[in-house]
Amino acid sequence: METNESSNTMKTMILSLLAVFLTILAFGQKADELQVKAVLANQIEAWNKGNIDEFMKTYWDNDSLLFVGHGGLTYGWRNTLENYKKNYSDTSRMGKLFFTLLDLKRLSPQYYFVVGRWFIKRSGGDIGGIYTLLLRKIKNRWVIIVDHTS
Repeated sequence: METNESSNTMKTMILSLLAVFLTILAFGQKADELQVKAVLANQIEAWNKGNIDEFMKTYWDNDSLLFVGHGGLTYGWRNTLENYKKNYSDTSRMGKLFFTLLDLKRLSPQYYFVVGRWFIKRSGGDIGGIYTLLLRKIKNRWVIIVDHTS
């Protein structure tokens, strides 16, 4: 009888520990998702203040950053920054940025995939399209490592 009780107690403990582990894992995933959404919110805020330098803090500051846009492939943080400054040289060209999040997928504890619509309202004519982003958690911070904007 005592062996059966010990066995049941052990099973209950294991199930309780598993439940705690799964709860911690779920909270971690939710926290990561909120941080990824915060990256997008930070982009909108910086852009709408006319601050491209602040906007670029959401990108991986590395020569391997990949930006795919109407001009083709751009590699590197510095080159991406220069392209933004060339194409959006003042606040009237920048306009006001809006995002609509279409899909957000956790690929692993280190990667998120994001799909959305972007829209810029500006006096010289509105523009918009679709974006796909690959974000990576580097040094406990989510950054965009690939941006395909069309």
